[in-house]
Amino acid sequence: MVKLRLRENESVQDAVKRFRKLVEHAGVKKEMRRREYYEKPSDQKRRARRRAERRARINRLQGIS
Repeated sequence: MVKLRLRENESVQDAVKRFRKLVEHAGVKKEMRRREYYEKPSDQKRRARRRAERRARINRLQGIS
């Protein structure tokens, strides 16, 4: 949960900017996007497997150089 207390003499624009940074840092936006639509468990596993394969391929190519 993100909490924000206004500082003394802080403008609303500055407070909103700080709030956005806190939300981004806490991963709230990423989690919201992930939960926006239901994803079947098989699709989640497929996406994770492809991500791991891509990561392994990149690591393998970097090791050769």
